[in-house]
Amino acid sequence: MQQTKVIAHRGSKGTHPENTLAAFQEALRVESDGIELDLHLTKDQQLVVIHDESVNRTTNGKGKVKDMTLYEIKQLDAGSSFSPAFKDEKIPSFQEVLDLLVKEDFKGLLNIELKTDHEPYPGIEEKVIQIMKQHKWLFQVVYSSFNYDSLIRMKERDYEAEIALLFEKSKGAQKKIGEKYTICMWHPKINWLKRVGLKTYPHQSMRPWTINSLSQMDYCFEQAMSGLITDYPELALKRRKKWQPDR
Repeated sequence: MQQTKVIAHRGSKGTHPENTLAAFQEALRVESDGIELDLHLTKDQQLVVIHDESVNRTTNGKGKVKDMTLYEIKQLDAGSSFSPAFKDEKIPSFQEVLDLLVKEDFKGLLNIELKTDHEPYPGIEEKVIQIMKQHKWLFQVVYSSFNYDSLIRMKERDYEAEIALLFEKSKGAQKKIGEKYTICMWHPKINWLKRVGLKTYPHQSMRPWTINSLSQMDYCFEQAMSGLITDYPELALKRRKKWQPDR
């Protein structure tokens, strides 16, 4: 039986300010099997790691990422809204996160989500590919997005790039991408997966999101899914021992 990989959602979102270096450092500390992050593009064409199209929810600033320069974004506090203990935590650039993973000798899975479903960010796929091709990384990379045109563009620019279907209600993306490109994994919302049942797709590898309750974790581990995406990687790793003893 395969061991279900634990993917830290936006770092360790449940315990640290999401998509910050502090969150990614925590995901590394607990030895998560993988790390998931979100990419946007600034006004001056810099890749930054943040989930929303605006900085309003997670920082002390206001405005859309696409209308701000990297310098302007770096002036914001991205930690205090989570806890005063993280005051002055910053929105990291994509390069800063990569540097951290290299420094910490990360050898797991990096799930890069392109947040192009609301803002298209023309050219973002090319920028990501250029950065990722500069080095031979020790970690595995998979790209996901709710915008399936972005996944197609990634494959057009790098046929060997691994892509995962990210969806909430249906798997219609597979028809859009077609048979031309290999899809390595499905990343469905857990509600959809439990509703349709694993038996409907017995041979499809799944990494559902966002698995935060013990009952959801148990479901994924009992079914020996390929992976799960969670805000609480340390909790999930401890829970996994009940179902899947460490190898």
